Amino acid sequence: MANLRDDALIQIGQKAKDAEISLRTMGSERKNRSLLQVAEGLIHHSETILSANQKDIDQAKENGMAQGMIDRLLLTSARIEAMAEGLRQIAGLEDPVGEILGMKQRPNGLLIGQKRVPLGVVGIIYESRPNVTADAFGLCFKTGNAVILKGGKEALYSNQAIVQTIQTALEQCGVTPFAVQLITATDRSVTQEFMKLNQYVDVLIPRGGAGLIQAVVNNSTIPVIETGTGNCHIYVDESADLDMAVDIINNAKTQRISVCNACESLVVHEAVESKLLTALKKKLDEHAVQLRGDEKARDVLPDITPATEEDWGTEYLDYILSIKTVSSIDEAIAHINRYNTGHSEAIITQNYANAQKFLDEIDAAAVYVNASTRFTDGFEFGFGAEIGISTQKLHARGPMGLLALTTTKYIIYGNGQIRP
Repeated sequence: MANLRDDALIQIGQKAKDAEISLRTMGSERKNRSLLQVAEGLIHHSETILSANQKDIDQAKENGMAQGMIDRLLLTSARIEAMAEGLRQIAGLEDPVGEILGMKQRPNGLLIGQKRVPLGVVGIIYESRPNVTADAFGLCFKTGNAVILKGGKEALYSNQAIVQTIQTALEQCGVTPFAVQLITATDRSVTQEFMKLNQYVDVLIPRGGAGLIQAVVNNSTIPVIETGTGNCHIYVDESADLDMAVDIINNAKTQRISVCNACESLVVHEAVESKLLTALKKKLDEHAVQLRGDEKARDVLPDITPATEEDWGTEYLDYILSIKTVSSIDEAIAHINRYNTGHSEAIITQNYANAQKFLDEIDAAAVYVNASTRFTDGFEFGFGAEIGISTQKLHARGPMGLLALTTTKYIIYGNGQIRP
């Protein structure tokens, strides 16, 4: 069986390499027309996709999947429309492929410049969220990359339906359907083999929980762009508008609990803690959010759960919020930098100097002043969609749009020069 799996993966890799050859030179107009055709295909076949998704949802419930994870898995007509709109937005964005990044003449007459080009074949390993399937295709296709997808078994029916819809639309446009392929085998050994397909795959991007990401980082022989987990904090400064703070925290915590940009930890200045927590608890009680606080927070709210050291570093993906009390912005920044995952952090303040200090000193991919962490998203940043939120510092950081899926090559013009 292992040899059969190896052969199947090699065939997928070869088809992706062949597809990439035609994609890298495809013109922007043709790519955009194809993306719009795929968007219409998703809408036209939404009932088929929803029916497949329901099979995944039923199976997830039978297996006792947590509600937050079921929310990640769930597709609705509105979410399919959002997937289609993401593709339309990508079609409307400027194509980065072919951009010339400067051209300088050397003393010997050589003209040396850089040109933006596709990465090649992109592999993506992800969990639960079938909308990633369409987003990943759209971004990779626009940038001339072929993409091989390995979704989680919990979303298998949904992913199959979406990929089939995309491939059908591509064929209608006269484009190779192997621009996107889905690995349908669900056993872990196939995933392990995929991580070592460096003969065909140029970069591997994991999207999911900490366990998946670390498994890919530790085992892949393909270069990895790490998309990290989101232990996101909101710090309420002593000068904060507390009504604003309550609204922002409520949005960041409860608007959608299952996503990596949701707030997991509140850091609050002791000068405003009593008034803030009293008002905040009333708001969060509407969503049955469990609060876990330090000693000072429990002086204000005696009935909440005591926080442990583990809470400070936990991405809950649930209706749970930890509360840490501080006596200064320096203490807040130190706490956040110690426990965050480099994703998204926010300060609520009316003090300009504190806002700038927070922006300068917090080490994260996205840092906010007086806004919800929920905006760390390719769609919200105007990228149309995103391939993931990179929490590493090489090549790409933050929401990864089109530019993050390209690299550069040097182009040199001469007129007969030889090196002496």
